[in-house]
Amino acid sequence: MRGLSRTSLAEVEERFNAAAGSADLGALSDELFAVTDLLDREHGLRRALSDPARPAGQKAETLRGLLQGKVGDATLGTVEAAVAARWSRAGDLTDVLERLGVVAAAAEAEGQGKLDDVEDELFRFGRIVAANPELRLALTDAAAPAEGKQQLLRDLLGGKVAPSTLRLVTQLAAHPRGRNLEGGLEEYGQLVAQQRQRLVAVVRSAVALSEEQKQRLTAWLRGSYGRDVHLNVEVDPRVLGGFSVRIGDEIIDTTIVGRIEEVRRRLAG
Repeated sequence: MRGLSRTSLAEVEERFNAAAGSADLGALSDELFAVTDLLDREHGLRRALSDPARPAGQKAETLRGLLQGKVGDATLGTVEAAVAARWSRAGDLTDVLERLGVVAAAAEAEGQGKLDDVEDELFRFGRIVAANPELRLALTDAAAPAEGKQQLLRDLLGGKVAPSTLRLVTQLAAHPRGRNLEGGLEEYGQLVAQQRQRLVAVVRSAVALSEEQKQRLTAWLRGSYGRDVHLNVEVDPRVLGGFSVRIGDEIIDTTIVGRIEEVRRRLAG
């Protein structure tokens, strides 16, 4: 987000943080996702609630008429702050509510001591989906009802992953909001990592890294970037040797394949 929306995001996050302290974080996450889905479906309502020309009190009154008694106080207070804020575009309102739904789920996981598990599980599930076309189709088919996708995920993941992981994966499958599933999982993983203000590094290696190798790589990346780093390691035999590390848009490539490609680029240039 840029400009006006970035300033408004900070204001809404402050209200959210104050409200979330005493809230059931799982319920808060679910309710924020539900409001996001409602505003995504009802375009006229979203435009009305994000219209900077409408008085904030009028928008709050409309909102309370819709949500009062249907969501908790923390959700209502957060959404009221969001509709009172000014956004560069109407879609930023729903993007912020979705983002805070993810943050609430991450905070729930942190309180349960499962934040690392959620990061790992989101990453691993993304790789499972990418490698299983039938599963990917079942979860991304626009014609398939959301309830069927939710039941499939409960059957596959229920009791096997952290509750926050199941909550986030289910939200993405049922309401992708124009994203592909793998991209959405990566985006959510980044937001979960921000709960500890750390970077996410995706490591591709021909063989699994030992714990000692992971610790050395993590320490080196922490020293290089000045921030804690969470490693997501992907074993890929196509690498041939060495490893590559992707942090955001930056890639550190020591693989044999990478060096071959670099030579090819230089020869072609």
